[in-house]
Amino acid sequence: MKSDDYVKFLTEQFVRYMNQPKSERKRRREAKRKSRTAFRNEMFGLLPNALGHYANRIKRARLRLPWRPKLFR
Repeated sequence: MKSDDYVKFLTEQFVRYMNQPKSERKRRREAKRKSRTAFRNEMFGLLPNALGHYANRIKRARLRLPWRPKLFR
């Protein structure tokens, strides 16, 4: 692919994008943003979710107990 073809392709894409109504561009952007997975899940897998679940479980246990065992101090 020559550079002239590439410039022509980019120009066509840009013109097509700019000819769309602003509301359509905004709707597409939001749909694309919602379909992405969270960055932390993409980079680290399920480990952040597991740690968050464990932390919430400990937090709930602390609120439920009238006394605190040594484990939760």
